[in-house]
Amino acid sequence: MRNLSFIMLIAVLVLSACGRPNIDEQTGQTTIRIAHLVNPTQSSHILLEAFQEQVEEESGGELRVEIYPAGSLFPSDREAIEAVQLGNVEMTVPALASLSGFHQDFMILDLPYLFEDEEQAYSVLDGPFGQDLLDSLEAVNIKGLVYGENGFRHITNNVRPVYTPEDIEGQKLRTLESPVHTDFFNAFGANASPFAFGEMYSSLQQGSYDAMEAPIALMYTSRLFEVQEYMSFTSHVYMPIALLMNDDFFQSLEEEHQGILMDAAEMFREEQRILEQEQSVEYLEEMKEAGLQVNDLTDEEKQAFRDRAEPVYEKYRDILGPELFEDLEAAIEEAE
Repeated sequence: MRNLSFIMLIAVLVLSACGRPNIDEQTGQTTIRIAHLVNPTQSSHILLEAFQEQVEEESGGELRVEIYPAGSLFPSDREAIEAVQLGNVEMTVPALASLSGFHQDFMILDLPYLFEDEEQAYSVLDGPFGQDLLDSLEAVNIKGLVYGENGFRHITNNVRPVYTPEDIEGQKLRTLESPVHTDFFNAFGANASPFAFGEMYSSLQQGSYDAMEAPIALMYTSRLFEVQEYMSFTSHVYMPIALLMNDDFFQSLEEEHQGILMDAAEMFREEQRILEQEQSVEYLEEMKEAGLQVNDLTDEEKQAFRDRAEPVYEKYRDILGPELFEDLEAAIEEAE
C-alpha cells in the first residue's frame, strides 16, 4: 500500500508541475486531462471516450483529451475534485454527493426520496434549479458543465434481505462522502461512515464492513456483487454525476473551444444516461445469474424509510435554509 501511495503522490506532483493551461509550446496543442474513479466498462467512461473523440475532431486536434480511469490518479472523488479545483488536472466526473464539501447547497440533492423517477430528476437537474447549482461552483474555481447519471442507489449487504429500516440496524455500512448520506443511514439504524471507493471491495471482502449502497451498473462494473450477498431495491437516492472542469482553465480557452467543449458535454449527458440505463438492465440479470439475491420493496415499505428520514430533512432545512428547499420543491412540482 505504501508503494501504491508513493506512486500516486509522484503522479500528482508530475501533473501539478505541468502548469495550467497545459499547452505544448511547439504545437500549440492544449491537453485536457480527465481523472475519474470508475472502470473503463462503465457508461461514464465509455462516453468520456466519445467526448474525447468529438472534442479532438471538432477542434482539428488543437484540443487533446487524456483520460485516467479507475482511480489511477486519485483514490476518491473528493481528491479528484480538489485536483480540478487547484488545476492539477483539468476535469473529473464525480458522483454528486462529493460536491457538498465544496459547495454546501449540493447537500440538498443528497436527501433521500426526492425524485419519483429519472425523468423527473432530469427535468429538475437540466432546468434552472440544477443550472444554478452548477453555476455556483464557479465561486470555488470549478466549471460545472452538465449532469450525467449514476442512477437510483440500492442497499446491499451480507446479512439479510432489507425490507425495513430494522433489517439494517447495527450493520456497518459504507456511504458516499456526504454528511447527508451518513445522517440518513444512521437514521435508518445503520452504523454508517464514508471511506474511499477504492477501498470498498477489500473492506467488504474482509468483513470489516457488512453493507454498502450503489447503483446497479456501478456495482457490476466494480465487481462488488462478488463480495455482497443481497441487493434490496430501496431506491433511496437518485445520484447524478457531474462533468466538471477547472474554471480558470475553461475561461482561458478561446470562445470557439469553449463551445466545442459544451457541445461535447451535452452529447455526453444525453448518451451517457441512455447507456447507463441499458447497462443496468443487462448487468442486473448477470449479477442474479452469479448468485446475488435481489428483492424489491413495496411503496409502503419504502415509506417506512421516508418516515425515518424526516428528522434529517428538518436538520438540513435549518442548515441550507428554507428558500433553497422551496426552490427545489417548485422545480419538482413543475416537473410533474
